[in-house]
Amino acid sequence: MSRAPDSLARRLWSSNADLAEAALGHPFVRGLAQGTLTRPAFQAYVAQDAFFLEAFARGYALALARSPDRVGLEAFHRLIGGVLDELLLHASYASDWGVELAGVQPSPATLAYTDFLLATASLGTLGETCASLTPCMRLYAYLGQALVAQGANRATNPYQAWVATYAAAEFEALAATLEQLLDRYADERPEIESTYRRALELELAFFTAHVT
Repeated sequence: MSRAPDSLARRLWSSNADLAEAALGHPFVRGLAQGTLTRPAFQAYVAQDAFFLEAFARGYALALARSPDRVGLEAFHRLIGGVLDELLLHASYASDWGVELAGVQPSPATLAYTDFLLATASLGTLGETCASLTPCMRLYAYLGQALVAQGANRATNPYQAWVATYAAAEFEALAATLEQLLDRYADERPEIESTYRRALELELAFFTAHVT
């Protein structure tokens, strides 16, 4: 599924291109691309991201519960399944990299992001909830695809599996689905724009918290 040329999702992504480019050039992402990210940094990221993804799934569940039509019910159900698949991947990472996922204490950056997502999903409109969730999915799809284009999925890269996951067509489809929901349930208001940008800012802060 693709975004319409004049869709709200496309306009929001384009208007926040500065943050997307900052993420692509971020030391954490460059470390993943070059295979130079330290093992402790990746271990900490896996644990914190698993905590984050559980909150992300709850955000989807709140959106599903508030969906006014069957389109939303079915789409958010599929998206929850996508997050559960990601959590299985993190469990695999945890096994391979020696990470304990039980009882993870969220870092300030993780907690700031999850609090933002759950507060928006609980108190905001469905459109605002979509605006808070969409940037994560679009950014990771963008990063995965950009890193593959740069050769970061080479077999010698210890983080090749991470790159391949987010470059995959299946992940792009999930990101596109969420963008279609954003187009369906949101309108062009300052609250939507600020929510979208805040999510991307929190993504950058999350990456920064895992640079050592």
